[in-house]
Amino acid sequence: MPATESQAQPPRPFTLAGVTMRELLASCAAAEAVSRPPRAPEPEAAPQERRTEHREAA
Repeated sequence: MPATESQAQPPRPFTLAGVTMRELLASCAAAEAVSRPPRAPEPEAAPQERRTEHREAA
């Protein structure tokens, strides 16, 4: 058995190449925001109730 195999080395922790936790969380939040459908528009007042009086131009 060669000398290099006789010494057991501890396993290295798995790391992503240059990706910070902040970048990972930001990318997940962006993906979630993009994948959601747009919000439904809020109901508006009827056209008669919207504005009954007109303002005069200055």
